[in-house]
Amino acid sequence: MKRQPIGRQSQMTDKKLVVDVAKGTSAYIDLTPEEIEQRAIDAQAAAIEQAEREAAAQAEADAKLAAQAKLQALGLTGEEIAAITK
Repeated sequence: MKRQPIGRQSQMTDKKLVVDVAKGTSAYIDLTPEEIEQRAIDAQAAAIEQAEREAAAQAEADAKLAAQAKLQALGLTGEEIAAITK
């Protein structure tokens, strides 16, 4: 029998885990249509936020390269550029 890892499942399901600590029970129950819709909205928002973070990181990397190229055009050596951009 293959064991499932504890934590987030690899794919979304239309069920949620409900744990009753006082009784020591747990059960998977179906999500409501509203919960399914909210899960889709949350997933889309997370994807947008990830794309924005990646775009910002790429813009920062591009700006750094452009700045280094300008410093090199002014005659600074690679070591001098590295010293002032740390």
